[in-house]
Amino acid sequence: MSDVLFETNIPGLRLAGRGKVRDVYDLDDRLLIVTSDRISAFDCILPTGIPDKGAVLTSMSRFWFERVAGIVPNHLLPEKDLEPAALRDAWPGLAARSMVVRKAVPFPIECVVRGYLAGSAWKEYKANAARMRSGSGLVPCAGVPMPQGLVESDKLPKPIFTPATKAATGHDENISFDQAVGIVGLDHASRLRDLSLELYESAAAYATERGIIIADTKFEFGIVNQEIILIDEALTPDSSRFWDASIYRPGQAQPSYDKQFVRDYLETLSWDKTPPAPQLPPDIVSRTADKYRDAHMRIVGRDIDR
Repeated sequence: MSDVLFETNIPGLRLAGRGKVRDVYDLDDRLLIVTSDRISAFDCILPTGIPDKGAVLTSMSRFWFERVAGIVPNHLLPEKDLEPAALRDAWPGLAARSMVVRKAVPFPIECVVRGYLAGSAWKEYKANAARMRSGSGLVPCAGVPMPQGLVESDKLPKPIFTPATKAATGHDENISFDQAVGIVGLDHASRLRDLSLELYESAAAYATERGIIIADTKFEFGIVNQEIILIDEALTPDSSRFWDASIYRPGQAQPSYDKQFVRDYLETLSWDKTPPAPQLPPDIVSRTADKYRDAHMRIVGRDIDR
């Protein structure tokens, strides 16, 4: 097993799908999810992996699945289910980055919760505020009315639910709650909203104790036997915007623990953001890997398994 596990091929198992980061194998009544060290930016998979990234994302998801299980069940199966016969040869190198999970029918929306004004929400808020006269009312942002006068990275009066459509390629598209209702129905949309907000508030409170601000995050849910469960990953640097609370300063973009560091580097190049993507230099790879490991240590409280 190489230091950077970029792509997996497990003999005897059927590859059901290969995403930007995860390889999914079909185990008949279950799925094996292997989180690689691939990293993407601007919708392109970069040719350079980030060492230990897959192990960090898997360990953090496991941690959160266990911590929030009282709020909503999840797709992770117990440890005793982690030894299918076909994996015996490959398993020692994959254990730290793999999960065997229940099959679920996923909801076709991303459940995004924002506690701070950043990313696409900040861009939308700023554009809408510029078109409004001072004192003329609330500023619409991600389908939610916001007070005027907010600055980039401000903490919102309360967390907001801003769903998005899932895109097989390209960017996910932000949608309103009413549009989400049109896709999954009122009962499911309301339940997904309530679960997402409860999960975020619980996780954000814990992370604050560890010196981390969770500015926003996205959840994915599915249905198994008519029960809604949490699937995919949860509250990782790839699915969330993590900030260091000790250096948080509203009014500007915040340094984060995610791949924004890689995006910032790529923005300095003449690359047109279409494939093929450029190689990352060793110092960018090393510093990015350190950010992922630091996020894990802060949240989970220990180093990753290898």
